[in-house]
Amino acid sequence: MRIACCGWLLCCLLVSAAAADEVSDTAAVVKQLQQLDGRVIVLGTVRQPPLTAMLSRHAEARLRVANRADPEAWNNVKSLQDWQAFREQRMQALQKSLGEFPAIPSDLKVRVTGSHTGEGFRVDNLVFVSRPGLVVTANLYRPLIDEKGEQKKLPGIILCHSHQSTKHSGWRQDMAMTWARAGCVVLVPDHLGHGERRQHPFGGEGQHDYHFRYDAALQLHLVGESLMGWLVWDLMRGVDVLLAQPNVDGKRILLISEPAGGGDVAAVTAALDPRITCAMVQNFGGPQPETPYPLPSDAEESFAYAGSGSWESTRNLRLSARDGFLPWSIVAAIAPRQLIYYHEFYWDREQDPVWKRLQQVFRWHDRGDSLVGLAGRGFVVGSAPENTHWLPENRALLYPVLERWHQIPNRKQEYSQRLPEPALHCLTAEVSRELGAQPLHAIVNQLATKRMEAANQKRAPLPSPALRTHWQQVWRELLGHTDSSSKPNLIGEPLVETAGDLSLERIQLRTEPGIVVPVLLLRSAKRKDQKLPLVIGLAQQGKQAFLKDRADLLAELLNAGAAVCLLDVRGTGETSSSADRGRRSIATSVSASELMLGQTVLGGQLHDVRAVLQHLRLRADLDSQRTAVWGESFTPLNPQDVRYELPHTAAERPASSEPLGGLLALLTALFEDEVRAVYVQRGLRDFRSGLHSPFCYLPHDVVIPGVLQHGDLPDLANSLAPRKVWLQNQVDSLNRLVAIEEPRNDKKIAHWLLTELRK
Repeated sequence: MRIACCGWLLCCLLVSAAAADEVSDTAAVVKQLQQLDGRVIVLGTVRQPPLTAMLSRHAEARLRVANRADPEAWNNVKSLQDWQAFREQRMQALQKSLGEFPAIPSDLKVRVTGSHTGEGFRVDNLVFVSRPGLVVTANLYRPLIDEKGEQKKLPGIILCHSHQSTKHSGWRQDMAMTWARAGCVVLVPDHLGHGERRQHPFGGEGQHDYHFRYDAALQLHLVGESLMGWLVWDLMRGVDVLLAQPNVDGKRILLISEPAGGGDVAAVTAALDPRITCAMVQNFGGPQPETPYPLPSDAEESFAYAGSGSWESTRNLRLSARDGFLPWSIVAAIAPRQLIYYHEFYWDREQDPVWKRLQQVFRWHDRGDSLVGLAGRGFVVGSAPENTHWLPENRALLYPVLERWHQIPNRKQEYSQRLPEPALHCLTAEVSRELGAQPLHAIVNQLATKRMEAANQKRAPLPSPALRTHWQQVWRELLGHTDSSSKPNLIGEPLVETAGDLSLERIQLRTEPGIVVPVLLLRSAKRKDQKLPLVIGLAQQGKQAFLKDRADLLAELLNAGAAVCLLDVRGTGETSSSADRGRRSIATSVSASELMLGQTVLGGQLHDVRAVLQHLRLRADLDSQRTAVWGESFTPLNPQDVRYELPHTAAERPASSEPLGGLLALLTALFEDEVRAVYVQRGLRDFRSGLHSPFCYLPHDVVIPGVLQHGDLPDLANSLAPRKVWLQNQVDSLNRLVAIEEPRNDKKIAHWLLTELRK
């Protein structure tokens, strides 16, 4: 009995000692991981240029290809017939890119909520419905006409305001009143998100409305729509309102834009709506105010026709570089109708290649007299009077042209008896209720419901095995470039090191021309002769964040017999341009450029993961058929009571969510058969949460245009069955937990992953 007890005690002591050794080993590995420099490029065997600008260079190079292709395509246009075919192809692509235009409403439900009579004119405050729930506020200026006198047909004018101000701005009133007194009917609407149609609670004119176009554009992207498409549709319905007015001449409908964004919307509207007989397009299509002057002598070949991406989506239309509807071709599509090509500042007329093209197009139509070029003076940097920022003298250049073309009397000096802003307000609480006015995010949310339900019904008959194939096709179309058909190239030889109980390799892979992915492969030094299952770690913050903040889980996995691969896909970790992921960041500009090129950053990042997996499959020391993917976010969570109703210019805004790791983990499993399990920490629950308020705290490059036309992230996760998916502590688009936080248990997570890998 005593012998038995001693044996039992010895066994307990041995188990305790083994457990203590295991704890000691784990602690040692944790310390080694936390002290490890995870960088690959700076320690590599081959010198590489800095990779922080890699993604920008990659996008810029492909935009240059589009710029070179455009003159080649233009040089093949030799006649009016050639131009018409060229134009038709590009305008069809343009309209398709804007989203799905709804049926034209039979009743715009126009309501007059107030009127004011001035010296020779009257202004009515209007509200009308352009889409169900979406109301447009506008001021309609008209001349005072003696009802007993001769009733003449009057020109109709729409003023397309800039992105910095609204319909009641002073000079806009001056122009509208001047034209009304000269015998025109003038409609001045608020653009979506501006003035009375703003989607945020911050008052004041201009900048807040302008900044929050970013949020509106992201929300519209989610359902396959575009801010430009919705702005254009509103202006088209404004044409309906004009044509419904007594005495308006349907053959004289003019669309006049202002600088700083008005020209973008006016150009697209006029190109697509043949009822517009004359358009003035400012700062769109050709050289921009920021373009260096003078232009080079080879501008025809070297000019950046495609432009480049930025957060302002009306300047860089999705698919434009891929499908060829570059800004100049949109402006030229207005021909043979009358076009005023206006530059706010100095214009290098002689070298402007777009001006030369416009002249040729109008010559083909035998309408050279329908094209006029105008310009101010000075440059965008600087103030008046040296630099003209839409001053009265700028506008004075316009009036003689309209007098010649449309017999609108030139008053020489603008009338300026401005009304106070409240006098021009249109939307009342009563009319808002009557017309069922809703905020944009609610309308887009309803549209998402409608489109997702239709998609669900369409795929309902599919058997389970076919669902994964269906979702693969959906995500290929959404993301663009995702497949890794060519073998990735190893740059130099991997740098192999041993650090205490760690064995590690620093690997550089070129996944496609111009893209290098740094890879860190970790394993326990005690298991270097074994063929190990693999865990892939993915996060926006990159591999160094795993080493710093997830060393405990890494140690558990390594000690339990897994190899761990941490990689910085393009735009993450040591290939990230900066920590800034906001509206004005380089990351956002690159993402917008990718959309112009018909691709997405996320699609390229998925390509990188798949290319790395392709490389790892060739290794005899890894069992690639037993792979798990671990997606992480290291961004601090926002408290539930955080105030996210803040201006974009606020010094400290809540943290944006960073769902990239989780998205890539799910998508990798969708396309790669050897992935047996997916673990995601702080991943995005669904894209739909981005439509629950006017505020969106999602990075631009994870907002995939059209995703909510098909389904959402729960559908993606469900398509991975019967493989296991563990989604822990999910967040919404405001980076808040969607449920009570589940405490992290690294041993439990490691055990779960290894159990799934060994099945």
